[in-house]
Amino acid sequence: MKRIVALALTALTITASAAHAEDEVVRVGNLKLAHFGAVSYMADIGPSCGLKIEHKIFAKGLDIMQAIIAGEIDVGGTASEAAISGRAAGTGIYIVAGFAKGGARLVAQADSSIKSVGDLKGKKVGVTRGSIQEVLLAAVLGGAGISSSDQAGKDVQLIYLSYPDLNQALLNKQIDAMMQTEPQSSQAINNKFGVEVIKPYGTPIGEPVRTLVMTEKFYKEKPAAAQKLMNCFVKASKTFMDSPETAEKYVKDTLFKGQISSDDFKSAIGNSPYSMDITPEHIQATTDVMAKYGIGKMANPPKAADYVKTDLLDKAKAAAAAK
Repeated sequence: MKRIVALALTALTITASAAHAEDEVVRVGNLKLAHFGAVSYMADIGPSCGLKIEHKIFAKGLDIMQAIIAGEIDVGGTASEAAISGRAAGTGIYIVAGFAKGGARLVAQADSSIKSVGDLKGKKVGVTRGSIQEVLLAAVLGGAGISSSDQAGKDVQLIYLSYPDLNQALLNKQIDAMMQTEPQSSQAINNKFGVEVIKPYGTPIGEPVRTLVMTEKFYKEKPAAAQKLMNCFVKASKTFMDSPETAEKYVKDTLFKGQISSDDFKSAIGNSPYSMDITPEHIQATTDVMAKYGIGKMANPPKAADYVKTDLLDKAKAAAAAK
């Protein structure tokens, strides 16, 4: 009898292993940011969705676009400006979901006299080139009638740095202020070397929505796998939205490996809550602002209605009873 049970268990193990071996492989690119955590979490829960998700971290959204062009990834998590610039350059992608909103803050030196956008005149302001923060900074400055350039002669001198280097530059007083992402802006404030000036959501963009993009090839040639991927995205996002404790533990321990505190995480997600939805109207508004201020250098700005496709998301949300 024991031998029969053992043989049965062995058979089940072999069957389960074979099933996992047949899981569809999906290559996902992402950024190491707190509000991008649910996209990363898909790799952990992929087997439960019938997928093997190969997850790779990139430095910035434009790098994800380059990886898509090179055929290295099928799906990417990125800010909207990278998706828009990529589509404008002819990259075959669809925006299929949104996964976080907000995620930007204008932060000045803690002992600075900068209290408003108008106070930025004559100052050095740091920002990451090719980021949604650059788009928001351009819109905020433009709306206040303040000129800017990385060259001398304008009201504001722009200093282009990576997200981590922006914090270091503010700490060392090499810049007067920065338009920063999360969790880095929260870290600057919580560590007392930065102070919030504004959250830049008063432009036509509103709160920027981060985008999940999918290659046209994957969307069209592997529809079943594409739907599984979207089901997995909804499952991961819903988990993080319904269980903040799970989200915090994963982002702190797995994604950042203890490099951010509980306060940093809570402050960051307070300014960049997880979400799922995206609309053509939002992407079009972002595109229009980018075109107005010359961000992305788009010869022919793409029409959002042509490549924002939420059919897979709608099916996944309905199946998961997600709002």
